Amino acid sequence: MTITAQLSHSVKLPSGAGLVNGFAFEGRGDASRRALLHNGHELEVYNLGEIFSGELAPTAVFPVPWKGWDRGVNSVSPDATFAVFSGQRAVRAISSDGKQLWEYRHGCWGPELGHPHTGDEQEVCRGLEHGSCRISDDGRLVWAHVMHGADGHDWQECWVVLDARDGHELARLPLDSAASGSHHVSHPDGLHMGLCIGMGQDGILLHWARWDGKRLASWDVNEGLDRILMDVHKGLEGFLTVEHYGANVRLHALDGAVLAEGAPESGDDENPACWDYGGGFIDAQSIIASTVDSDEDAGRARHWILDARTLHVRGNVSYPTGPVASYARPLGDGTWLTYNGKNGTLDRWTTAPS
Repeated sequence: MTITAQLSHSVKLPSGAGLVNGFAFEGRGDASRRALLHNGHELEVYNLGEIFSGELAPTAVFPVPWKGWDRGVNSVSPDATFAVFSGQRAVRAISSDGKQLWEYRHGCWGPELGHPHTGDEQEVCRGLEHGSCRISDDGRLVWAHVMHGADGHDWQECWVVLDARDGHELARLPLDSAASGSHHVSHPDGLHMGLCIGMGQDGILLHWARWDGKRLASWDVNEGLDRILMDVHKGLEGFLTVEHYGANVRLHALDGAVLAEGAPESGDDENPACWDYGGGFIDAQSIIASTVDSDEDAGRARHWILDARTLHVRGNVSYPTGPVASYARPLGDGTWLTYNGKNGTLDRWTTAPS
């Protein structure tokens, strides 16, 4: 079955692939869907509603604290008054006027054991490994994936909960991981936080936790070391994952129990179909998933609409402008984004009435 997409908004951007790809997109409920983009030595915050209304200027701009460090996944507070940066040796909070609010020091993500540090705050060590951070939806907590240990000895990756006011540590969860990178997803219930850790060929770790002000409760979905955290939606209690190599997507209850599983429609023997990492909830009833990379060699780019509760494939998406090779970034409100890197156009889509 073919499902026709209908163009809702379109705007030409000077630069904006990060609005769709990677983990730059940061949803804060219906009132604040935005993208966080690095531009030189600054982190720019863009409100999607304003972009499609013709306002292309960022709503907030924060200086990047370590000019040589472009890794880590950063976060901006719900009211955009401060940002928290995941550095190679520290988590640092910066106010909207560029002042440092606090810093939480931790071990170095650099992989070389015992490598020296000069003390220069702008020094960047070798290696691409990094952590991530996320400000809670109420702006009171900072969750951060960090490295602890002295100069590479007795190192231990940890998931920490920090007080957003001053950065002091409230709780710590030791992790059995050797990360290449990570990202956070806050659950729309406002209580739970998810952490997904990529370890390259060693697999994926997926943790959930809740801080009640006194105790950190946590659990994981790590039996197969193969679930990548994709998305959550306010209309559903659980979360969506994709298998490490794209064999299936799964809908989970918040405790990790599998509620539904969906495989991509079969390809041919030379080009077997597999899901990519992009995608998620269009709304509480529909999911968009892509087989862009797996179909690329066959000269086709496809997005698919799935039932959000059964994960059965409803059909592939047909765009009136022709094939779209971009990843799809669903917004949870019935629409999704694609980005045309050739002409710099950001498009917002919905399904056409049947």
